[in-house]
Amino acid sequence: MKIAIFSDNFYPELSGVADSVLALGKELARRGHQICYFVPAYDQKDFAKVNLPVGELELGGNIQIVRLWSSSIKNSPTGQGRLILPFVLSYKKFRDFKPDIIHINVCSFLGLDALLIAKFLKVPIIGTSHTPISEFIKYFPIRTKWFEKLINHFIAWFYNRCNFVTGPSQFIFTDMKKYGFKREGRPMSNLIDVSSFAPVSAEKKAELKKQFNLPAFTILYTGRLAEEKHIDVIIRAIGIVQEKIKDVNLVITGRGAEETKLKNLVTELKLEDKVKFVGMVSREDLISYYQASDIFVMASTAETQSISMIQAMAVGLPVVVVRAGALPEYVNDSNGYIFDIGDFKTLAERLIHLLENKMERENLGNGGISTASKFSIQEIAGSWESLFKKVISEYYKH
Repeated sequence: MKIAIFSDNFYPELSGVADSVLALGKELARRGHQICYFVPAYDQKDFAKVNLPVGELELGGNIQIVRLWSSSIKNSPTGQGRLILPFVLSYKKFRDFKPDIIHINVCSFLGLDALLIAKFLKVPIIGTSHTPISEFIKYFPIRTKWFEKLINHFIAWFYNRCNFVTGPSQFIFTDMKKYGFKREGRPMSNLIDVSSFAPVSAEKKAELKKQFNLPAFTILYTGRLAEEKHIDVIIRAIGIVQEKIKDVNLVITGRGAEETKLKNLVTELKLEDKVKFVGMVSREDLISYYQASDIFVMASTAETQSISMIQAMAVGLPVVVVRAGALPEYVNDSNGYIFDIGDFKTLAERLIHLLENKMERENLGNGGISTASKFSIQEIAGSWESLFKKVISEYYKH
């Protein structure tokens, strides 16, 4: 198959969408399919923000990358967001590539370009909705309720014009149906690399703790430092936890617009020796931080799946997450605990209970390993490959 993938989020942007889009294309290319990405061109400062050298990815002969002119989006969630204007700039490259199918990963001007080109050249489209827009309206210049409602109706209209629609969880479909979404679709997991994320022995964990100068108990958050992630809730919970369990740290990896505000909160609560901001880390160190930790926590209200949570499960960490978005679809009594939005006191109680009960941590960690095993790249990519073939076959029957 020849597959054209359109996405507003791509390397070097720090984004779960960028990661999943890249992982899917790479695996399909490894299976012999030809992939052409239509994605934004990024500035040097976008590479610098995540400590990456400026340059294009080398992905092999089966993958092309078409970079389209874009402008920076002020106050975007990642700080690297780009906007591609609807000039159908991709048309010539698209026509030359002659794809069998389009995969749209964004409802935006670039997505509209893809819809128009597909209609003109008669190519089927799979649309993937990754994002609950209500959680990101704060980044728009207009933030009123009527505008939020208008955007949600536009998203439903947009995906209704695809031949098939996917999303990482049932939550995203439930959200779109409120605004008129009717197209055939089903949940399809992102591709998540869990092969490198594996549990380690108690001896190895102790060694890693020593390497990173971590105490006996480490609670981990990984991801962007953004408003919708509600990391302040986790920090407030740690303020309670450390009163009962002295030998504890919260480790926060990643960067984002909320970093200064979160550091100020840590200072205000006098938790400087309990909360470690380690910034952007290499993939190797990220895996080691997971393996050095004892619990993974997430308070985000904007998750449609959470790659970082699945990776934590793969390492064997019990997870404690908020009752929001798609997180409750993945977390249950076998692998973790759930707390209500903003309830840092209950979060603290859950963390204290786990830190005081090693057997419970181990049982939930084993449950997480079992959950994560269902998300291997090979298995999920096979499902996507079959879906692409099915949509192509059905499209050309009519």
